[in-house]
Amino acid sequence: MTGEQRRCAWVGDLVHDEDTDRRGIVTDVCGGTTWVLRPERGPDRWTSRQPHRLRVIKAREERLRERNAC
Repeated sequence: MTGEQRRCAWVGDLVHDEDTDRRGIVTDVCGGTTWVLRPERGPDRWTSRQPHRLRVIKAREERLRERNAC
């Protein structure tokens, strides 16, 4: 282990779901046990009960800063 601490995925974060090998945005966390995700574009939805398998690519705050910079 390198001492790097992973940030837990939360609503608005762009993540890579290691279980499904998909990128998506966290849209909800239900009961602290189920993460609801949607693709970056398009209509779909899936869930994950293993947040440790959701690798944060870009935090919500960073995504909003980039969007507002345009």
